[in-house]
Amino acid sequence: MAFASLFTLLDDIAAVLDDVAVMTKVAAKKTAGVVGDDLALNANQVTGVSTDRELPIVWAVAKGSLVNKAVLVPLSLLLSVFLPWLITPLLVVGGVFLCFEGVEKLLHKFLNQHSGGHHAASDEIVDEKTKIKGAVRTDFILSAEIIIIALGVVGGYSLLTQSLVMSAIGIGMTVLVYGLVAGIVKADDFGMWLMSKPSAAARAAGRGIILFMPWFMRALSVAGMLAVFLVGGGIIVHNIGFVHDFLHALHWDSGFAGQLATLAVGVLTGVLVCAAVLPVMKCFGRKKAH
Repeated sequence: MAFASLFTLLDDIAAVLDDVAVMTKVAAKKTAGVVGDDLALNANQVTGVSTDRELPIVWAVAKGSLVNKAVLVPLSLLLSVFLPWLITPLLVVGGVFLCFEGVEKLLHKFLNQHSGGHHAASDEIVDEKTKIKGAVRTDFILSAEIIIIALGVVGGYSLLTQSLVMSAIGIGMTVLVYGLVAGIVKADDFGMWLMSKPSAAARAAGRGIILFMPWFMRALSVAGMLAVFLVGGGIIVHNIGFVHDFLHALHWDSGFAGQLATLAVGVLTGVLVCAAVLPVMKCFGRKKAH
């Protein structure tokens, strides 16, 4: 009897692990698009910082991302059990916040004047902290979308299977994204290393990498900004019924037209929220100053 019980237990564990493997693969495919946006956004966070600070920033954001996943996985499981109706509104709030941050960054970049020079070291430290906080905050929203998508895939399975799949997705995506980000930001150092080699082919490859990476980082910076609006707009389009129905009626809900419409929704949402929120923030800032 004891052996029979043991074999039954092992069979149940094997069945659960098989379900976890299959569902993790399905969830990974479903979340691949968000992960691509996550990669573009996070590689964009280390543009403009000194070379020796690139990996520490990536590592700091990666640790923040793991903390985000550690909070989001149990929270999403609790919500799915006790407050399933709250998941969509929270996701929409996250999408709106992403759009707001995107427009705010554009306004800050094009409208604000920066004084140069004498506080450069202090400004760099503050800017680094700001970059890390902003990246972790953005990662929280993207991670929430990844976890919710994964939860939708495994919704019909047991709580144990759901927990294992979402944990595997959370950890796996974090390692993948930040491993790739670290590789991207240190590619120029790899190019310099190749240029120090005696082989002419290695030196040529190194020069090619050095010449290519600035263009690639600029393109990634633009892609990161577009990703903010595409992810935020996508959350709004897919979770607010009248927006989705409006785009569907115009046949703007798929293909290239769908992407453009999603981008427009993200930008418009960010503009509207900034128009409403920034004056209030400025007013509160003045009151604190007095």
